[in-house]
Amino acid sequence: MTAITIRLPNSVHLKVKELAELDDISVNQFIASAVAEKMASVMTLDFLKTEARRGQRSDFDRYLGLVPDAPAAPGDEAI
Repeated sequence: MTAITIRLPNSVHLKVKELAELDDISVNQFIASAVAEKMASVMTLDFLKTEARRGQRSDFDRYLGLVPDAPAAPGDEAI
């Protein structure tokens, strides 16, 4: 495990401390979890952008054309 030092504004530190206490975890665990969540978000966005670049409009149109022209099932109606 690696140790790092970060500088936080006092107000942020106090709120992190308060939220960590509410979850009954340490400030370190709270921050590690927050960093992991941000990493997952960025990595997911990168993955989706990469997949979108690989997509072809013709494939989309072909598959969309396979969808039957039928009324929406009960509960799936547009609002």
